[in-house]
Amino acid sequence: QVQLVESGGGLVQAGGSLRLSCTASGRTFSNYAMGWFRQAPGKEREFVATIDWSGSLTDLTDSVKGRFTISRDNAKNTVYLQMNSLKPEDTAVYHCAAKGSFGLGYQPWVYDYWGQGTQVTVSS
Repeated sequence: QVQLVESGGGLVQAGGSLRLSCTASGRTFSNYAMGWFRQAPGKEREFVATIDWSGSLTDLTDSVKGRFTISRDNAKNTVYLQMNSLKPEDTAVYHCAAKGSFGLGYQPWVYDYWGQGTQVTVSS
C-alpha cells in the first residue's frame, strides 16, 4: 500500500501562484510514476500532469503548459505541482496519484493509489 497526502492548496487571486505537494509513504517512492489530476464541481476528473519514476520525463495537459510544472524529490518521497499564472478555470480539487510502473500515465485507471485531494480556488 501507498499512502498519499496532498498539501498546499488554498485561495488565490487570478495571476497568482501555488505549489502543491504530495508526500508518499508505505512503499519505495521511486518505484512509482506519479500524476496530478483535478476535478471541478460537476465535471469529470481531468488529467493535469505526469512524471516518470526518475523525474526525467514529464508531460502536462495543454491548458496548463507554460504555467504549471511537475517535479519530484525521491529522497523526500514527494511530488510537486508548481502552478503559476493561475486562472479561475483552474479551480478544482487536485489529487495526486501513484502508478505502479515507471512510465508516464494519462488516464486515471492506470493509477493504483490516490490521495484525498487539496482544494485550489482561484478568484477573478
